[in-house]
Amino acid sequence: MGAAGSKLEKALGDQFPEGERYFGLENFGNTCYCNSVLQALYFCVPFREQLLEYYSSHEIGADAEDNLLTCLADLFTQKKKTGVIAPKRFVQRLKKQNELFRSYMHQDAHEFLNFLLNELVDILEKEDQAAKKEGGTSSPSEKTVNGPKNPQANGVQKEPLVTWVHKNFQGILTNETRCLRCETVTARDEAFFDLSLDIEQNSSITSCLKNFSSTETLNAEDKFFCDKCCSLQEAQKRMKIKKPPHILVIHLKRFKYIEQLGRYKKLSYRVVFPLELKLSNTVEDADSEYSLFAVVVHVGSGPNHGHYVSLVKSHNHWLFFDDENVEMIDESAVQTFFGSAQEYSSNTDHGYILFYESLCANKS
Repeated sequence: MGAAGSKLEKALGDQFPEGERYFGLENFGNTCYCNSVLQALYFCVPFREQLLEYYSSHEIGADAEDNLLTCLADLFTQKKKTGVIAPKRFVQRLKKQNELFRSYMHQDAHEFLNFLLNELVDILEKEDQAAKKEGGTSSPSEKTVNGPKNPQANGVQKEPLVTWVHKNFQGILTNETRCLRCETVTARDEAFFDLSLDIEQNSSITSCLKNFSSTETLNAEDKFFCDKCCSLQEAQKRMKIKKPPHILVIHLKRFKYIEQLGRYKKLSYRVVFPLELKLSNTVEDADSEYSLFAVVVHVGSGPNHGHYVSLVKSHNHWLFFDDENVEMIDESAVQTFFGSAQEYSSNTDHGYILFYESLCANKS
């Protein structure tokens, strides 16, 4: 264990970033899905900093019950520069919280990421409500948790809480439907923490995003009820990104249900994900620029078995995390995880969840 750590320190030498931590995570039987996502989140620096800031500014009583937020913050508060850490407390809490993760079956890293982010939001909302009950609205927790308030338009006075989880990961999609008879456009907004994209063989993230935002015609049995025409009409529908998130998480839909087989199959398609990404399918039509900083990789040929590892960019170095093992890799190695151009290939290491950080935020 120490050997891997010292090897990494030797490889980085004087370039070992001050105050940074590169530790492996012990696997408890089948927890690679959890380890790979935790590494990606740890190197999502704004998220890590805000989590630790929130944790340190809240006195957690000795008798207070553990939750996933306290367990995650505890895991992220590491003294060791390198070596291996056992995320036992976090994994125990996760299994207690959600029976889905209790079995020794192969779990899905994307489901875990979704569950974790939503659980953190629930914890912050409950803490905020408790603080309001205790001492009015001027409690320190509210100042820390709250972001800008968005009163809802329909007369409901409840203002949704904007937590630091939202500030990092939440974007807004707008679903536009245009009636082909009266040309009226109906728009419906929906928030997202990640985008799940359908994939095709020999494609790219840019083409997958274009397909995600392509125009679909609603006709025959799928006609749209137009409020202006007061009847079912043919219409055109498309999805656009109204507010791009600070951290853009892209989930590639590599597991597809095949009707004829009656089961899920893994799509090993080659999907190129660039180190720098321009989002052009936004409402404002202004390109949003992003930089890739983490990739969760699924290793294996099927959906019900396999392994997860992660690639992470930290201080201009790329690192490879495989549970307890951490090693430096060359930036050019990232492209070996795009997928396979042929259906049957010995390469089964495919990019599954991509983490991009907005460059606009860095410039400001």
